[in-house]
Amino acid sequence: MSRAQYRQILNDHFPPEITLKIGDTTLIYHKQIYKIKPEDGPEVEGGLRYGENPGQEAALYRLVNGRLSQAGVKYVGPREALVSALADGDPAANMMYGCGKHPSKTNLTDVDAALGILRYLSDKPAAVIVKHNNPSGAALGRTARAAFAKAWEGDRVAAFGGAAVLNRPVDKACAKLMNRRYLEVVAAPDFEEGALEILTRKKDLRIFKIKNIDKLKKQAAKRFLDLKSLMDGGLILQQSSQNAILSPKDFLPARAEHEGRLYAPERAPSARELNDLVFGWAVEQGVSSNSALFVKDGATVAIGAGGQDRVGIVEMAVFKAYRNFADALCENRHQMTYKELQLAVEQKKAKKSLLHDIDQAAREGQGGLPASVMVSDAFFPFRDGVDVALRQGVSAIAHPGGSLRDWEAIEAVNQARPQAAMVFTGQRAFKH
Repeated sequence: MSRAQYRQILNDHFPPEITLKIGDTTLIYHKQIYKIKPEDGPEVEGGLRYGENPGQEAALYRLVNGRLSQAGVKYVGPREALVSALADGDPAANMMYGCGKHPSKTNLTDVDAALGILRYLSDKPAAVIVKHNNPSGAALGRTARAAFAKAWEGDRVAAFGGAAVLNRPVDKACAKLMNRRYLEVVAAPDFEEGALEILTRKKDLRIFKIKNIDKLKKQAAKRFLDLKSLMDGGLILQQSSQNAILSPKDFLPARAEHEGRLYAPERAPSARELNDLVFGWAVEQGVSSNSALFVKDGATVAIGAGGQDRVGIVEMAVFKAYRNFADALCENRHQMTYKELQLAVEQKKAKKSLLHDIDQAAREGQGGLPASVMVSDAFFPFRDGVDVALRQGVSAIAHPGGSLRDWEAIEAVNQARPQAAMVFTGQRAFKH
């Protein structure tokens, strides 16, 4: 593919309005149209740049009329639009600024994925960086800048070219840090004086102001209509999922019975561990299954997403933790990435001992995993995934429970030295 294909604006042929009738409810959607200024031509009006790939037509629609109601379930309505309300030149709408390249479908769905996590993290400044519809890093912080810095450090490799979404306004300090990183998208409820001027220096950065982020907490209690199109033209409709773990008190005790014996963890989680588990379960809502992630002090250490087996995805997350740890060390010690140092050693431009020292430090520090907690989106069919985490010093684990072998997983945390803790969520968090 040529670079020009990524800059093309594909004219879509989707209609200006879509009507969806579900039972007695009629939902009306209007297509969002933007003023687009190509680099090599006059301003035109159009929709999205393209879909998931160049060559795929795509359009963004906003719900403008109708509210779905089924058996007392509350659904998001027309006045609660976030990403679908993005417009340019309309001060009453959510805004797009400094778009060197007009957004594609993936830019918008990445922001939407981040908002799906942030709706459970409204009480503190938080940042989520999404890449390919999965969070690469997420963190809480005292300020927006601190949250973004921790989220970036959660996986510097995967965050490159991602969409950073914050639930607090971006100030100049945060904007300056963002400009030292390569991002495709920045989205926030507002931008303080001077911040936009800094961010728009990046030629191709897409900047979104989503004012309704401050209402995310109210949306956390509502569902939306989730549609999946099948290759044969069919549809699967489902209610969106909801996070049932909003505070430590929502966890369930880990209990299992096997051959007449009751198994339970011998150690309860500490307050810090419980807070990290609550945070981790919120992040888990936005991770493609199968998945497992590690959290420490209000920030992700590593996220394993999209695996086919439970133990394998835990092993993937461990690998990423070691990689992230080593990469951060390289940046701090040598102002280069781990891969850059590796290449320099291969080309005999750097001493092999430098790489050896980094690898040894990552092994000794166990990728920063000791005292972290692990969250799994589904139960452990065997204890092997739990044992992988415990060997790295993980101190507490949360998962739905419900496996025939839950007793083995509980036995694993009791046998760990030092002992680890375990709680159940009572709900699965699959995302396909």
